[in-house]
Amino acid sequence: MTQHKIGIIGFGGMANYHVDCLKQTNFKRAAFKGVYDLNPEKYELARKKGLISYNSFDEMLKDEEIDMILVATSNEVHKELVIEALEAGKNVICEKPVTIHSSELEEIMQVVKKTGKVFTIDQNRRTNKDFVLMRRKVEEGLIGKPYIIESRVEGSRGVPSGWRTIKELGGGMMLDWGVHLIDQLMYMYDEKVVNVYCNMFSLHYPEIDDNFCLTMKFESGLIAHIEVGTNNFIVHPRWMVMGDIGTLQIDDWNCDGEIVIWKDRENQWEEEIVYTKAGPTKTMAPRSEKSVERIKISEPTDVVDDLTVVYNQFIDAIEGKAELTIKPEQALRVMKVMEAAFESNEKSEAIKTNI
Repeated sequence: MTQHKIGIIGFGGMANYHVDCLKQTNFKRAAFKGVYDLNPEKYELARKKGLISYNSFDEMLKDEEIDMILVATSNEVHKELVIEALEAGKNVICEKPVTIHSSELEEIMQVVKKTGKVFTIDQNRRTNKDFVLMRRKVEEGLIGKPYIIESRVEGSRGVPSGWRTIKELGGGMMLDWGVHLIDQLMYMYDEKVVNVYCNMFSLHYPEIDDNFCLTMKFESGLIAHIEVGTNNFIVHPRWMVMGDIGTLQIDDWNCDGEIVIWKDRENQWEEEIVYTKAGPTKTMAPRSEKSVERIKISEPTDVVDDLTVVYNQFIDAIEGKAELTIKPEQALRVMKVMEAAFESNEKSEAIKTNI
C-alpha cells in the first residue's frame, strides 16, 4: 500500500490536531513528514512529534516525496497558499473556512481544473455523532415531515484570543462555527437556499461577530435556524426538529435526548377550559401522556467521527477509487450563504437567494 506523505503549512492548534488524530488512530494511508511556519518556535514542537522543518514553503513544495499539503494557516492567506501548492503539483486539503470570500474559492476551483489535482476542505463535522443521530431519526420518518430545524452551539467564555478576534484574518463566529453548521444542513438537504436572514452581535469584540442568529429557507419550505453564542450562560438544546407529527430534541454533544410523537391523530379537545399559570386556555393546554409516545435516543455506536473520514475520502479521490464527498462546489454554496448572512445583517433585511 502506498503511503502518502503530507507537508503542513501553518503549525497551530488545528494542524497539531491533524497530526495527533492520525497517530492516535494508527492511520496507515498517509503520514505527516514536515512543517513550515512563519514562527520558528513552532519547529521545536514539530520535532518532538517526529516532523522535519522547512526553511520556506517553496522548499516544502520542492520535496518530491510530499504529494499532499495541509493548509492550516489563518484564513486570509488560504487562497494564495492553496493555489501555489496546486500549481506545484500537490494535492491539497485546506482547513475551514476554505477562504474568506466565495470569489477566492472560485479562483481556486479554476486552478483545480487546470492542474487536475485533488482539492478538499476539512468539513469534518458531517460525521459528528449528534448530527448523524439527528439526520438518521429525521430520515426514519419518526416525526413526520420536518418544517423547522434548530441547530445551536453555545458557550459563555467569549471568543478565544488570536485570529478569531481579528476581522481581516477571517475572525468571528460565522466563519469559525457557522461554516460547519450551515454545511451540515446543506449536506443533509441538497436543495436550493432561497432566503437568508441574519442578526449578528458584537457584544465584547467590536471587530467581529461573537454571536449570531441565522435563518435559512430551503426551496421546499423547510426552515433552518442556526445560532452560535459565546455569551450564553444557560444553553438551548443542541438540536430541535419540529415535524408534522412529532418533535425531536438532542440536548448536547453526548446525544442525550428524546422524540415525542403524536400517537392519536384525532385531535380531541376537552369541552372545558384548562386553567394554567398563564390563565385559561385551550390551545396551549398540555397534552395527556396517553396521547403521545416518548422515545429515548442515544449516541450512535457505529459512527466514526474523526479526521480519518476526511483523509480517507481525500485519498480515495487521489487514487481514483471514488469521488470526493467533501467537494469545493459544496463549500462554495456554504460561502455564498454566509455572504448573504453578512449582507442581511448589514442591511437589516432578508436576502432573497438562489444558492
